[in-house]
Amino acid sequence: MKVLVKRPELYEAPKGDAPPPLWIRGLLILTCTGVSFAHGSNDGQKGMGLIMLILIGTVPTAYALNRAVEPSHVAAYEMNAQGAVHALAAHANGAPAFSGDPRAAVTAFVGSRTLQPETVPALQSLITITANDVKGYGSVAAVPATEVGNVRNDMYLASEAIRIIAKSGQPALSATEAKALSTYKGSLDEATKFIPTWVKVAVAIALGLGTMVGWKRIVVTVGEKIGKTHLTYAQGASAELVAMATIGAADVYGLPVSTTHVLSSGVAGTMAANRSGLQVSTIRNLAMAWILTLPVSIALSGALFWILRHIF
Repeated sequence: MKVLVKRPELYEAPKGDAPPPLWIRGLLILTCTGVSFAHGSNDGQKGMGLIMLILIGTVPTAYALNRAVEPSHVAAYEMNAQGAVHALAAHANGAPAFSGDPRAAVTAFVGSRTLQPETVPALQSLITITANDVKGYGSVAAVPATEVGNVRNDMYLASEAIRIIAKSGQPALSATEAKALSTYKGSLDEATKFIPTWVKVAVAIALGLGTMVGWKRIVVTVGEKIGKTHLTYAQGASAELVAMATIGAADVYGLPVSTTHVLSSGVAGTMAANRSGLQVSTIRNLAMAWILTLPVSIALSGALFWILRHIF
């Protein structure tokens, strides 16, 4: 930025309560918006996942299956299931219809990730069972409360088995076969891996309100306590551009990152590049928090589990 933009006011710390020039304000709003969007797309998923775990655990009959799936999709689901069974037929080694417990055989495959002679016939049988269940009830919403758990588990099991087959390449599928299995897996995931709109809205509002309430401590730490000098406009914009790109890329590729870690590291990088110096105490505290979080959480949860298991 120093090489490309020769505007000295961009590299000066804010002066009192005076607002920055309009063009600098526009730049900061643009980069802040990018960071906010990336932060929501990353941290928002954690909140939605936790809420769905609670909902499925407390009221499974209402949220274990996606009741909003249109009845018209049942015909498409049945057709996709038939396509998946047909795609697997060439890899069943001529085995007759599976006569054992398909759930046990497919569960063993998912656990070991080792293809056995009975795996493909068992998966075909499981796919047929789930298709017949949904067809028999007429729609996902019509599945009786007593059967929701079984139907959901069968769908999850079939979906996971197809994912492992696609990832491992065993058995080797043609492009047409792989597409048929992928299409069927999409139908399964639509019915099981879903998040209601109200959950998304609630998490978005919670993130927004949380930032509105606790913004000051974050701003002071990031802006004044990482480097030995106050953060300049150029440093803030540079750190935000890096944070926006890094968190966004992590979301696209499914990589777990800490948004605070990324942004704080970006600010530290601008301080180092500007030779402003770093406050070692703040860097040490941040690093210790990041390093200790995982082992301390493991120890606490393990100890709590052990205590509860031996008491109850």
